[in-house]
Amino acid sequence: MMLSGPVVPPRQGEPRQLVVLLHGWGADGNDLIGLAPALQGALPHARFASPNAPDPCDQNPMGRQWYSFMDERPATLKKGYERAAAMIDAYLDAELERLGLDDSRLALVGFSQGAMMAVYVALRRARPVAGVVGFSGMMIDEENAAAELRSRPPILLAHGDADPVVPFASMQHAVGVLAGLDVPAQWHTSPGVGHGIAPDALEAGASFLVNAFRESRKAV
Repeated sequence: MMLSGPVVPPRQGEPRQLVVLLHGWGADGNDLIGLAPALQGALPHARFASPNAPDPCDQNPMGRQWYSFMDERPATLKKGYERAAAMIDAYLDAELERLGLDDSRLALVGFSQGAMMAVYVALRRARPVAGVVGFSGMMIDEENAAAELRSRPPILLAHGDADPVVPFASMQHAVGVLAGLDVPAQWHTSPGVGHGIAPDALEAGASFLVNAFRESRKAV
């Protein structure tokens, strides 16, 4: 099964970067592709793509999910992570090949469950992506992260400190885990914000991606 979803072409010229947006649990690609217009001002040469997760959501069949929360046994969750990651990797590889780009021109942006998958995938790709932005997420499968680590891309985690769904402490914990793996991680706090993407967080994400692409190009 190959993932697919809405895309927004570059505002200017041919694609020089690819930004893949991974939506949250119970949503679909049409939800997060809405970030593209807000990011295009900072990234006018980027193509934005927001694939739909592979499965209908357990509790909202109109939406999609990257993996199920219904069975929280570690082995079952791990199978879900690995299955979703394989599909995301195949999608990323196909898009990069089609555009004639490599991982240094790729950034991942995720919200909630999509943020969890964005970090999970980026740490395990053979070549580091330019950067990762995770909104309102948390670290998953951290017990296997060190053994499976293949890349150390720069990561920005942003979170509202009034999030009732994924606790704000999850961001602080994830930053600590990433630091322990020598992964360069930054964080941004949105005061009084719940489970969502505040304008200040989106602005921080845009600035981070501009710098990440610039630094990644220098390293090539």
